[in-house]
Amino acid sequence: MDCIANKTLLNATCGPDDDAIAVINPATDTVIGYIPSLQTSDIHDVIEKSKVAQKLWAARPAAERAKLLTRWYELVIENSDDLARIMTLEQGKPLTEAKGEIIYGASFIQWFSEEAKRTYGDTIPAPTDNKRLMTIKQPVGVAAAITPWNFPTAMITRKAAPALAAGCSFITKPANQTPLSAYAITELAYQAGIPQDLLVMVNNHSSVAVGDIFCSHPDIRKLSFTGSTQVGSQLIKQCADSVKRTSMELGGNAPFIVFDDADIDEAVKGAIASKFRNAGQTCVCANRFYVQDSVYDQFVDKFVDAVAALKVGNGIEPGVQIGPLVDSKAKENVLGYITQAKEQGATVAYGGEDLGGLFVQPTILTDITQDMDIVQTEIFGPVAPIIRFSEDDELITKANDTIYGLASYFYTRTLNRAFHIAEQLEFGMVGINEGIISNEVAPFGGVKQSGFGREGAKQGIDEYMSIKYLCFGGL
Repeated sequence: MDCIANKTLLNATCGPDDDAIAVINPATDTVIGYIPSLQTSDIHDVIEKSKVAQKLWAARPAAERAKLLTRWYELVIENSDDLARIMTLEQGKPLTEAKGEIIYGASFIQWFSEEAKRTYGDTIPAPTDNKRLMTIKQPVGVAAAITPWNFPTAMITRKAAPALAAGCSFITKPANQTPLSAYAITELAYQAGIPQDLLVMVNNHSSVAVGDIFCSHPDIRKLSFTGSTQVGSQLIKQCADSVKRTSMELGGNAPFIVFDDADIDEAVKGAIASKFRNAGQTCVCANRFYVQDSVYDQFVDKFVDAVAALKVGNGIEPGVQIGPLVDSKAKENVLGYITQAKEQGATVAYGGEDLGGLFVQPTILTDITQDMDIVQTEIFGPVAPIIRFSEDDELITKANDTIYGLASYFYTRTLNRAFHIAEQLEFGMVGINEGIISNEVAPFGGVKQSGFGREGAKQGIDEYMSIKYLCFGGL
């Protein structure tokens, strides 16, 4: 690790004798550093300073905010190799995949640096000749976020960049498993000239304690959360007392559908990309596969061959494509899902082995039926259960049979079928002949119990702005 990596460890870490949070490499089970656990009084102090900083920041012209965000983006790109290494060491994903996340995360900073200058209002035709009506957009104020461990950089920039572009200040509670990436990306923001009280990372041994402060503090006017539906639901309830704005990106149970007219080779490539990225630890990854009868065996055979070729290991090592699960609880859950599915009648077509440490062999399960528990479970691991189907209408019913509605995917070469299926799927995002759908220019978000609000695209900055209506009379 070079400049930014060394600076991050120097600025963010503290000794194990302090009230510190240990950061552990999941591939080696070794401590790579410590971060401070702030007292609740310290977090309240951060919020007070953030409120002052926000007023000063909002008063600056949008072009100035845009210029600083652009410089932040440039520094992230310049330090992308170091940032990727930090991420792999603390999170476990392969180095090439970590580098991809850094570039992806940086794209939001660049996009919203441009959107900062486009927060347009409207002029409205008045109902009488002596009035003039218009709207303007203003920042909501102090915004806070709770971000997950599976994308420790991108889930911060996807929220922080629009908040700062809109004129908000931003306080993040990054996951205790992966805080060094958060500290590193924030250090680069400071180097770009973004005020330190404007963008702040806070951690505590108790994530619940930080969440309670974010939800109850009167000066925080917006909370953004990415995580489980269970936790998101609780945060919504807590925020209701002070009527905070919230946006929630919650759990998923994405169907991946292969129709009989699909390009099977392309479907297999998409399945690998969607299912096994980050060892299956993503909210939008394919969670259950539906394959039409006539191409079922062909798809399974090619899918098994492709999965068997994946290299499992420490993400720092060259050629590794599947890293470890994040912790022992995650591994226990994944192995438990495999065992339960087998007990309910599933067949292991490939994998299913405990590889030691936090590694699980990528797994394909066949003879899956809709009533099995694994079909309704967000697996969050490298396990692909495959279900046969016959008719399109049957498929739609099965695919929509979930409380979640985040991402979905299907492969077909028939235009009419593509439009019909896309419109019928009850999900916020649909990948058609594509296994990777996320980017900065498109709105990311779900429906049903996968949450509400959108990140990225032109809609992302509106999550951090309020519309004010102005009525001029006596004209």
